[in-house]
Amino acid sequence: MARQTTTRARPAGNPRGKAKAKSGGDRVQSLVRALTLLNRIAESADDGVSLSEVAQQVGLAPSTAHRLLLTLEQERYVRFRADRRAWTIGVQAFVTGCAFIKTRSLVGLARPRLRMLMEESGETVNLAVEDKGEAVYLAQVECREMMRAFARPGTRAPMHCSAVGKAILSGASDKFVAKILHQHGMARLTVKTIVAPSALRRELVKVRDLGYAVDDEEHAVGLRCIAAPIVDETGDVIAAVSISGPMARIGEERVSPLGRMVREAARAISMEMGAAPTKEP
Repeated sequence: MARQTTTRARPAGNPRGKAKAKSGGDRVQSLVRALTLLNRIAESADDGVSLSEVAQQVGLAPSTAHRLLLTLEQERYVRFRADRRAWTIGVQAFVTGCAFIKTRSLVGLARPRLRMLMEESGETVNLAVEDKGEAVYLAQVECREMMRAFARPGTRAPMHCSAVGKAILSGASDKFVAKILHQHGMARLTVKTIVAPSALRRELVKVRDLGYAVDDEEHAVGLRCIAAPIVDETGDVIAAVSISGPMARIGEERVSPLGRMVREAARAISMEMGAAPTKEP
C-alpha cells in the first residue's frame, strides 16, 4: 500500500524541519517505544523492573527510556516505586484494559469472520459457548446450499457429542470435564456417539493435537461438523466456531482442509478477543 505523505510548514525554531518523532510506515517511533516499554513492564514480576533492566530489554538508552517512562507516569500508565527503585504498571493501564473487556462483544467481533468462513468453505458456520454444561449456539451464518444444517441462536447441544462441545472441552481441566459428564451423562444419540468417558478423553487429546474437533454423525445422522476453540487474552477457551454440513458434501477428503479453515478463523477471532498471536500447528 502506498504511503500517504503530507506537507507541513516548518515550525519556528526548527529551521531544518526535522520531525520530533520518526515514523516507520504508519508507526510513530516514540509511541512504539513507549508501548514496548509498557508491555515489558506488564510482563515483569509484581515487584516491577528497574530502569536499566527495562531499557536493556527493549534496546533503548536509559536516558531515552526514562523520558518515555516519565511521560507514561504523568498519564498514570506506569508508576515508579521508590522503595524498590522499580517501575510497575499504573492504574490507567488497568482502566484501559477494563474498558476493552466491557466493550468487546464475542458475537460482534466474530460475525465478520463467521461470514468469511462461510464464503470460504461454502458451508454453514456456527458460534457456540458453554453454559450450564451444554453447548449453546450464539450465532449462525447459513450457507447458500439447499441442504444445510440449522442451529438457531439459543439452541443447545450436548458437549460430549458435538464438535463445538468437544472443542470447548479440549481446553478444560479433567475435573471440569468430569463434572459435566456427571451432571449430564453421555446420552447415545446415534450409533456413533461416544458414550465412554475414557473414549472422550482420548478424543480430546486428539482435538488438542489437531487444533479442531470433528462430530462425525455423533450428534445427528447424516451431519458432520468441524469446530475449533476460541481463547481469550488469558488463553482460556471461551467459545468455539464450527462448520456444519451434510455428509454427502463434507466427505473425508474435506475434513482436513475444513479443519484448517475453521482453526484459522478461531485463531483470528481469538486475537480479536485479546489473545496473543499463535502460529499454525
